Amino acid sequence: MGALLARARGGVVICDVGGLGPPGLRHVELLARLQLTARRAGGRIRLRDADPALYALLDLVGLRFEAEGEVEEREPALGVEEEVEPGDAAV
Repeated sequence: MGALLARARGGVVICDVGGLGPPGLRHVELLARLQLTARRAGGRIRLRDADPALYALLDLVGLRFEAEGEVEEREPALGVEEEVEPGDAAV
């Protein structure tokens, strides 16, 4: 199946799935089992270097995994929005 590297960081397990090759149901089963184990231990899984086809297959069976570096839904996006009125002095 290829090497599946994982490391825990703050309750998050990072799984490098870049070298798994074409995704199949065996990958879905493995990731589902890993996710279940992580959740039972109070953690979660993030995927690194996943093929878009793997995400499509996981979505098809109803599984959702975060990608490493993905902004979590509960975190506010960073950035500043500012309105400029005509006639405002440049700073």
